[in-house]
Amino acid sequence: MPIARVHRISAAAPNDVSGIEAAITFGRIDPKGVIAVLGKTEGNGLVNDFSRGMAATALTLLFERYLPKAEAAQVCLVMSGGTEGGMAPHWVVFERAEGDGGGLPALAIGRAHTPPLPFEQLGRGGEVDQVADGVRAAMRDAGIDDLADVHFVQIKCPLLTAQRVAEAEARGASVATRDTLKSMGLSRAASALGAAVALGEIDRAAIGDAQIGADWSLWSGRASTSAGIELTNHEILVLGMSRGWAGPLAIDHAVMRDGIDIEPVRAALERLGLGTSGQLDAARRGKLVALLAKAEASHDGRLRGNRHTMLDDSDIASTRHARAFVCGALAGLVGHAEIYVSGGAEHQGPDGGGPVAVIVDRG
Repeated sequence: MPIARVHRISAAAPNDVSGIEAAITFGRIDPKGVIAVLGKTEGNGLVNDFSRGMAATALTLLFERYLPKAEAAQVCLVMSGGTEGGMAPHWVVFERAEGDGGGLPALAIGRAHTPPLPFEQLGRGGEVDQVADGVRAAMRDAGIDDLADVHFVQIKCPLLTAQRVAEAEARGASVATRDTLKSMGLSRAASALGAAVALGEIDRAAIGDAQIGADWSLWSGRASTSAGIELTNHEILVLGMSRGWAGPLAIDHAVMRDGIDIEPVRAALERLGLGTSGQLDAARRGKLVALLAKAEASHDGRLRGNRHTMLDDSDIASTRHARAFVCGALAGLVGHAEIYVSGGAEHQGPDGGGPVAVIVDRG
C-alpha cells in the first residue's frame, strides 16, 4: 500500500540541495520514490527570476546522480520565486513509498506532465483544456476517484518571452499578450481555471477567452499556480486523501477571503487535530509538516474597507508585497515562516484571497 512522505528542508541558496542530499545519504529520502519538489527561492518571482532555473537545474543534477535521466525528468519541480519579508527559503519534497496500513484515509499524491504548450494557447482556452486533462491524469496517478477528496492542486506553468512571442508569430499565430509580465498572470489564470474545470468547481462552458484573467467571480478553492521561464509545459501535483493510502500524514484545505483571513486556516488546523486559540505551541508546530498558500493584492485596492498601495508601487511588484504580507499573517498563526507562499492568485480563491493547504503528521 502506498505511503506518502513529505520532507520540509531549509535551503541556504537557490542551488543549495545539500539538505536533500544529506537526507538521501542517511536514508531518510529514497530518490526512487520522489514525486515532486516544491521550492521557495529568493528571487523576485518575475519573468527574469533566474533563481527558479538555478534551483531546478541543481535539483535535476542531484536526482540524475541517483536515477536514470528519464526517471529524474519525471520529478515535478515547482519552483516559486520570491521570499520577501521573513519567508524562509526551503524545499518541500514529496515522496511515495510502500508499506503496511490502511483504515483511516491518508495523504495521497499524484503527478502529471503535460506536453509543451503552443505559445499562442497560453492564457487562452487551449491552456485551460490542457491543464484540466493534466489534473485528471494526476488524480489517476494518485488513485483518487472522488473530486471531493482532492484538497490542493499545485501547478507550474509557462510564460511568454520575447523569443517565444516571435516564434509564435513566425508561424502566423497570435499570442494573448506581447507583455511578458502580463503573460505570467494569464498563464496562472488559465491554469487555475483548468484545475477548477477538472475538479468540478466551474463548468467549462462558462469559460471563454474573455473571462481568463478578467472575471474574478470565477475561481478555484483548491488550485495554486506558479508561472516560470524555466519550462514550456505544465508540471502538476495533486494532493488529497484516500483510503487506498496509508501512513500518518493528512491534508486539509482552507480558503482565505483576504490577506489577513487566518480563521479558515485555524479551522483546518483544528480539523487535523492541531486546534489552538492562539499561535501553535512547539508541540503542535512540530506536527505541522507543510503549509502551502496563495497570495494576491485585491484588484480594487482595498482591504476590509481600507486603501492598500500594493498595486501602486512602481518599484516593487504587487505579488512581492502580497507574498510577504500573507506569509506574515500565517506565520503569526503557526509560529514559523518556513511557509510556501506563492504570489499571483488569479482565479485562485476570491479576489484578494487564496487557497491554503495544511499537511500534518497525525502520528
